Amino acid sequence: MIRFRILAGAACLLAFSANAANPAITAAHEVPAPMYPETRSEEIVETIFGEEISDPYRWLENDVRNDEEVAEWVAQQNKVTDGYLDTLPGNDWFKEKLGALLDYERFGIPRKAGENYFYTRNSGLQNQSQLFVQDGLDGERRLLLDPNAWASDGATALAGWWASLDGRKLGYSVQDGGTDWRILKVLDVTTGEELEDEIRWAKFTRLSWVGEEGFIYSRFPEPEEGQDFQALNYNQAIYFHQLGNPQSEDQLVFATPDEPKRKNGAGVTDDGRWAVVSSSFGTDSKDEINVIDLEARSTKGWEARKLIPGFENAWRAVGSVDGTMYFITNEDAPRYKLVSINLDDPDADWQVVVPETDQPIDGASIVGDKLILTYLKDATTRAAVFAMDGTPQSDIALGALGSAGGFGGEYGDPETFYTFTSFNQPGAIYRLNIETGETSSFATPELTFDPGNYAVEQRFYNSKDGTKVPMFVVRNRALADSGTAAPTLLYGYGGFDVSLTPGFSSTAMAWLEAGGVYVVANIRGGGEYGKEWHDGGRLANKQNVFDDFIAAGEYLKSEGITTPKGLAIRGGSNGGLLVGAVTNQRPDLIDAAQAAVGVMDMLRFDRWTAGRYWVDDYGYPSKEDDFKVLRAYSPYHNIASGVDYPPMLVTTADTDDRVVPGHSFKYTAALQAADAGDKPHLIRIETRAGHGSGKPTDKVIEEGADVLSFLAFWTGLSIPEPAVE
Repeated sequence: MIRFRILAGAACLLAFSANAANPAITAAHEVPAPMYPETRSEEIVETIFGEEISDPYRWLENDVRNDEEVAEWVAQQNKVTDGYLDTLPGNDWFKEKLGALLDYERFGIPRKAGENYFYTRNSGLQNQSQLFVQDGLDGERRLLLDPNAWASDGATALAGWWASLDGRKLGYSVQDGGTDWRILKVLDVTTGEELEDEIRWAKFTRLSWVGEEGFIYSRFPEPEEGQDFQALNYNQAIYFHQLGNPQSEDQLVFATPDEPKRKNGAGVTDDGRWAVVSSSFGTDSKDEINVIDLEARSTKGWEARKLIPGFENAWRAVGSVDGTMYFITNEDAPRYKLVSINLDDPDADWQVVVPETDQPIDGASIVGDKLILTYLKDATTRAAVFAMDGTPQSDIALGALGSAGGFGGEYGDPETFYTFTSFNQPGAIYRLNIETGETSSFATPELTFDPGNYAVEQRFYNSKDGTKVPMFVVRNRALADSGTAAPTLLYGYGGFDVSLTPGFSSTAMAWLEAGGVYVVANIRGGGEYGKEWHDGGRLANKQNVFDDFIAAGEYLKSEGITTPKGLAIRGGSNGGLLVGAVTNQRPDLIDAAQAAVGVMDMLRFDRWTAGRYWVDDYGYPSKEDDFKVLRAYSPYHNIASGVDYPPMLVTTADTDDRVVPGHSFKYTAALQAADAGDKPHLIRIETRAGHGSGKPTDKVIEEGADVLSFLAFWTGLSIPEPAVE
């Protein structure tokens, strides 16, 4: 039973001195103390499972686009934060450094369709990457799409693109201002002409061609006016769009109106034979699979055959060859196996093609007449080639500790492309002939720094319960050789089966170039070691995630990797939750923090947009046992008044419809109102930036400089002033 009451409340005003801080910070740079704007509070109290829960800033949940009071609060907070950040000594230096680090030509992995090769390219500082096509490997590239011309602020992005099998048509999705909503469009590749076809209210979907006549996609019903950024996403259905027809005439392919919470997505196999419909209820990779025989569509229509019932295990389609379908699954294999079944034989049994090993399978593809599998080996990539019957043949040499991805292709075509990246190496793209084993470079970035100057080291440390957890430690080689401590930026995520593998980040490299140490902790909740590692950090085990991250910080200090007052932590989305919870639990350990687009109210997260999907990882606030777990670590509800908190910079965006900004608004208001010490607790609210994807380069540079200068100032990282010309 829930009891609810509202009483009048009072506003809170706080001032503080920014330099009553880290003794590592010299007095050479005096930063004026900001004054928090007033935030109205209400006496909102609910009794939930016998406990009174206060929620004084619930009004900040309202959509900033539709609520003038929230919009004014955002403007006032940004005014204070911008004024503070502009005074930080390292801001200009980091802005210049980030611009230099991003100013190099970079490419996306090519995809082949017919004789055409499609790939993205960014000349360096373009806000959005452009899409090019070339006829054959040696053909001249031709610009197909330039998202930089779509919006004056550069915040409209090319979110995805899929060529038809013959490469003559291109379907693509447009993302405006960072929202998860997509607009689907079609281009004639030969002429460059944009067709009249346009699909609205698509979300969490790809576009899959059915021959050359049209495509299937997933969409939600159109939300009520003004609710597109907040309403819960129900009744996702799959449709077929015939080229030339209006969206209103699209054919319903698959829907589950009796189960409106289902996610329903579909893809067409590379041979064009099957549409594979994958359904799930959340983020826990428990799927039900239906298949549609596209060759029988003239007689059977969109008749779906249930191949894998249940929602018991994860199933990822790999492809089909001559009627045999291949999947990766964790059924009776927590670290995944590759299996197959002959769909043309109604009596066929499942066959294990590649069995489970101690290294989780991360991906698989069919190229030529081979299988390529990628594995996670202590959170780094290993790639291997198998015969179609599962016989091991060879490993693909990748070099140093890093991550490889791509390996797409078709049965009968031995060509594949892949990318390799590490903390000190931006993504380089290679072409591999699967028959000869010959590898050649397709695109290698020209760098403004020497990767050899930076050491990438993997270490293992013990968490609170004795579990060994890996971390990557990246720093200047001279710093590593001398063993000298330096301010350290610790990054983590810990959820949703997401594996953190080595990859290049201009923001991390800017921190390294300034003389700091960058660390990634592979804490539980991720997928680095398969299902058990994920399960070890979700639901009732979520505290393990925070314990792992805290233990990482303790290890960095005890081992002398970071300075005694030089530990900064950073995380986004579920990682923002991580930062908020860990800061609440160990404010004494943390010296500076950034929580980006975080899930901060764990008692109401399932009430907006995609939040309801996350109950697989977090649990249901409406169930008593789950509520008790969530209440124990919810960042918004566990801010401790009377405790000195480290400097905190919360970042979000007004158009984030994945983790709605109300999470960050409420958390910041509560932190500013608490008696939490004299260090700054600020929020930076970006416009038209969403949850992060599609963010233009200029916003990446501006935000990166603000975040790094804040963390550097409060951990004592000395930043040289920009050179005077």
